[in-house]
Amino acid sequence: MIPVEYFFILSGLLFFIGVFGFVTRRNLVAMLISVELILNSVDLNFAAFNRLLYPEGYEGMFFTIFSIGVSAAESAVALAIIINVYRHLHSDQVNSIENMKL
Repeated sequence: MIPVEYFFILSGLLFFIGVFGFVTRRNLVAMLISVELILNSVDLNFAAFNRLLYPEGYEGMFFTIFSIGVSAAESAVALAIIINVYRHLHSDQVNSIENMKL
């Protein structure tokens, strides 16, 4: 059986890789992928803390399933926005959004 501490280490690595990717990238799709990495690290933490604190219960798993559903909806909306921005501005860079007018 894999120790719970390994899951926490993996979750921390995923979180910091996601934050680094979000801060350093200027491409909207790459930023979305970085946000998804951060959300996946949170899901992993939910499951690991559930296993550590309440091995008989399923509360952490329910939070994880709910969070996966929310992140799927967030990804769908974000991709629709990115596609709309690309159609109007012909670019998927963050700098192009700053030039939009109301």
